[in-house]
Formats: sequence, structure tokens, C-alpha cells
Amino acid sequence: MKIGCPREIKPQEFRVGLTPNAAREAVAHGHSVIIETQAGAGSGFDDAAYVDAGAEIVGTAEEVFATAEMIVKVKEPQAVERKMLREGQLLFTYLHLAPDPDQTHDLLASGCTAIAYETVTDDRGGLPLLAPMSEVAGRLAPQVGAWTLQKANGGRGVLMGGVPGVGPARVVVIGGGVVGTHAARIAAGMGADVTVLDRSLPRLRYLDDVFRSEFKNQYSTAGATAELIQEADMVIGAVLIPGAAAPKLISREQLSTMKPGAVLVDVAIDQGGCFETSRATTHADPIYEVDGIMHYCVANMPGAVARTSTIALGNATLPFLLALADKGWRQACLDDPHLMAGLNVHAGKLTYYAVGKALGIDVVTPAVAIRS
Repeated sequence: MKIGCPREIKPQEFRVGLTPNAAREAVAHGHSVIIETQAGAGSGFDDAAYVDAGAEIVGTAEEVFATAEMIVKVKEPQAVERKMLREGQLLFTYLHLAPDPDQTHDLLASGCTAIAYETVTDDRGGLPLLAPMSEVAGRLAPQVGAWTLQKANGGRGVLMGGVPGVGPARVVVIGGGVVGTHAARIAAGMGADVTVLDRSLPRLRYLDDVFRSEFKNQYSTAGATAELIQEADMVIGAVLIPGAAAPKLISREQLSTMKPGAVLVDVAIDQGGCFETSRATTHADPIYEVDGIMHYCVANMPGAVARTSTIALGNATLPFLLALADKGWRQACLDDPHLMAGLNVHAGKLTYYAVGKALGIDVVTPAVAIRS
């Protein structure tokens, strides 16, 4: 199979879909790999590293899309890229379709087959291709939140760990999954007073057993959230409904109950955001203020630490990438129901229920789509 990797063009996206090591593995399996020139530069991989791995460097994204049977990316294809997709071509990347009707309709119109990293599952009920970026984003959230808390950036001027005689910042993490756990660990490590909210009692028991007094946890209700945010210096939104739009957990009206200069970090912004006042921002202009509350809503947070993120993502995607290339996408999905769960679009049909529900589009099951 001919595998193509274009340079990412989303603003301030420095990751790359294929590392040189991944390219080397694909070539060793008998596949050809084409890389757009400078695609890996933002992650510290120059063209020579790909050539050494056996890949071919081409000058434009148009060449990649025109010749590759499978396109491997990091972020969802932008509008100009979606125009280059064609019937029968395989797209393997993050999609986050539920809050993005334009992308969804364009992918359906293209006739391509699109497998989304974020809905591939595993036998433990996890999301193995989302997890590494969730780990990165979770660990980044307190770091960027602490920066936003600085007075010069519009925040309350509160130091995360405080100092002797002055208490630490109060941090509320909504969601105790991968993002929330990593966010809580880092915030607690910075010395903050941290509370994690979650609706799963087994998850709360796990957090209590493993982390004990490192941070607190509480069962998540609307009342508990409303009470805690009144005293919070920082709230980190870390909720996830796989493939679906994120629920809105803090309303605009509730901002008036928070401390002026408090910070909201919305890690769920890729799925539409979990605060009513969230809107996607970029690393170039990451924060904005609404009713005295600072918002950090960068839609590709892991792109800020592109090398770490690219290597972590490549480690997770490589086995699936090789299966798709070695077997073809149909056989690979038939052999692996977890990979089948990643199928979101095929030949003009939507194949993921949560996306169809969010956008009001009819859905066919992957099992039906795979036979077409």
C-alpha cells in the first residue's frame, strides 16, 4: 500500500502523522511511504530522517493526496485538504466530527473511508489512540492554567502552590478519566488544593485507592459543581463522551458566581467544549475573557509539545497503521472489532451513531458499511 503523510496546516499544529520510525516499519512491511517536505520539522524530524527510513519526500500536499491510498494525519483535514480526498481513499487521523458539521458533510461527499483515532477502542473499554494525547493534554492543563492565572494574563494572580503563610490555588477538575487524572496529579504536584469530580463511583474508588491524599474526589452533580466553582481559582474541564459532543457543565450564568480572574481550561474543546462560553482558540492567541473569567480553549493543546506528542501518538497508532496497510482496511476491521469501532465514514455513509445523533444525520452500522 502507498501511505502518504502531508504536513499539518491547522494553525500552530507542529505534530506529524508519521515518525521516521513508523515510516521505517511500514517500508519493512513492503509498503511505500511518501512524506510532504518539512512535514516533520515541527516535531524535530528533518526530511533526511525520512529518507534514511526509506520514505520518499515530495514537494506538495497535492502530490501526497493524489497518489497515496492511505492518508495518515494528526488533526482533522482542513477544508482545502478535504477537497483533495477522493472516493476509495483511506483517511486515518483524529476527526472529532460531532461538533463539526462542515467537515462531516465534506467527508461524506468525498466518498473516502475515514477511521478516527478517537473512537478506536480496546478490550478494557479504553480509547488507546486518544489516551496518549489525553495524557499530554491533562499534564499540560495545569501548566497553561497556571500561566493564565498570572495577573499579567488577566488571571487572579494566584500561585499554584502558594508560599508559607499563603494558601495554594484551589483547582477543580471535572472528569476523572485519563485527562482528569493526569491533570489532577500535575496540579497536586504543583502544590495546589485539588478536587476531582466524576459520576462513576468505581472510578472515584480507584482514584481514592491509588492517589489517597494526593488530591480529593467528590461525586459529580450539578449542585456539587456549582458549589465548588465558587471557590475555585481554576476549573479544568476533562469530560469525554466518545465520539459525541461534550456536555455543557458550566453555564454563562454561573460565571458570575466565580471569583473574578478565575480560569477555565477546557480540554474538551475538540468535542465542542464543556463550558457554555467555550470557543476554540489557538496557541497564537490562546486565552480570552468572558464576564471576568479567563478561558483557555486551545483545540490542539498537545501540539505545543509536538515532539513528545508525536512520538507518543506514533507508538499508539503504529500497530493499527500496519494492520490497515498489511490487510487492507476491510479485512483489518473484520479481524479487529476495536479498529472497526474507529470507522466513522465510508463511501458517503456515516457509520458512528454518536456523530449522527449530534448532527441529525442517518447512520448505518460499520458492519453494514463494510460490505458496501
